[in-house]
Amino acid sequence: MIKIHNVSFGYTQEEQILKNINLHINKGECVLLCGKSGCGKTTVTKLINGLIPHFTDNCRLEGTVTVEGKNVAETQIYELAEKIGSVFQNPKSQFFNLDSDTEIVFGLENAGASPDSINERLRATTKALNIERLRRRSIFSMSAGEKQSLAFASSYAMNPHVYVLDEPTANLDEGAIEVLREQIAKIKEEGKTVLIAEHRIYFLMDLIDRAVLMEKGEIVRIFTREAFLTLSEDERIKMGLRTLGKKSVCPFPHIPDHSAEALTVKNLCCKIKENIIFEQLSFSVKNGDILGITGSNGAGKTTLLRCIAGLIKQSEGELLLDGRPLNKKTRNRLCYLIMQDVNHQLFSDSLWNECELSGGEAEEGKIEEVLHQFDLSEWKHSHPMALSGGQKQRLAIAAGVLQDKKIVLFDEPTSGLDYEHMLAVSATIKGLAQKGHIVIIVTHDTEFLECTCNRTIVL
Repeated sequence: MIKIHNVSFGYTQEEQILKNINLHINKGECVLLCGKSGCGKTTVTKLINGLIPHFTDNCRLEGTVTVEGKNVAETQIYELAEKIGSVFQNPKSQFFNLDSDTEIVFGLENAGASPDSINERLRATTKALNIERLRRRSIFSMSAGEKQSLAFASSYAMNPHVYVLDEPTANLDEGAIEVLREQIAKIKEEGKTVLIAEHRIYFLMDLIDRAVLMEKGEIVRIFTREAFLTLSEDERIKMGLRTLGKKSVCPFPHIPDHSAEALTVKNLCCKIKENIIFEQLSFSVKNGDILGITGSNGAGKTTLLRCIAGLIKQSEGELLLDGRPLNKKTRNRLCYLIMQDVNHQLFSDSLWNECELSGGEAEEGKIEEVLHQFDLSEWKHSHPMALSGGQKQRLAIAAGVLQDKKIVLFDEPTSGLDYEHMLAVSATIKGLAQKGHIVIIVTHDTEFLECTCNRTIVL
């Protein structure tokens, strides 16, 4: 079904991202592609769906990739799209329409399907995937997790033979992950071939046939499902893999307990136009607290962070710091928000310049220290957009650390992060708390939540 033979690849003639990749995926197999952030997983998915080499000018590609006997490099991209469905790490990068119904059937319309068959396929897709709630919705009103589900539906509607999924759970809550697991199980039952590049892997353990471990652009080991499940904790951690089970193995952190309530959120209500996102919300956070905020997709978690940061105005209620009311301008000055989609807050042409821009008067030694802390020193002269999703996430957090604001807000900070870098981010956040910063984290990542936060609230 999928054959990658002696493939080496670089996005430029000088670099080498992949080194002598050989992989054969049989029809109907579900294969997990795993490994540390930046090891080349996403690049492999792009080789299969044709983004490489069709949208990578001046790249260096050696070897061949075939899908159903067709050479990907020699096949028109529209032909590949009829056979291969893709769900990217950032679903917004694959949307073409403003509403959900039109987005789901966009591929069918391009293929020239009849109106009756399009309408029938739309109904069948939303029913089969249990996403009727996403019908007739504006894409702009959807949460990140709902967008991910919509992206999966738009691929499913085309009835492809092969599915390529890149970090599909990056922004999903536990309920949505379970829905995705059921969707993957369904397409596997239908005989589809599935390749999934993922860090959060516990939900796949009863679905995969094999696991392919990558390291620094090479395939270093291929496991059967049975062999993968027998990995010891030490072996798993050494490979940089997240937990294979749903429960976290991280120790609960010790966080300093300061008696005075520093940040108080009192009877907060937020509306967008006439839609109430949340109302009568009250809680307090002490200096040194790490507060986790969780809840289902679309519950208002990101909106709450944006309101605390002063990016949007509450319709009712107030925020106080040490008993003093905070207006929007003051909250802007006191808060730093690391966004869920970090592409929105990376502005410079290199990692070093990004840190200088964010850090203001930070000394070179401090920038070097922070880049090393987040395992980014090797790429300090690279463009941020050339990084993997996990590396971008770490860069945005590094820039936030250099800001040294009183209140630090994180929106899904572990998207795209492997086990090692998840722990590094956790340690950095605990360090901020030890220095008396107020830290608030929105996350669906229960493994990260349990080993980082000392308090949790559910929206």
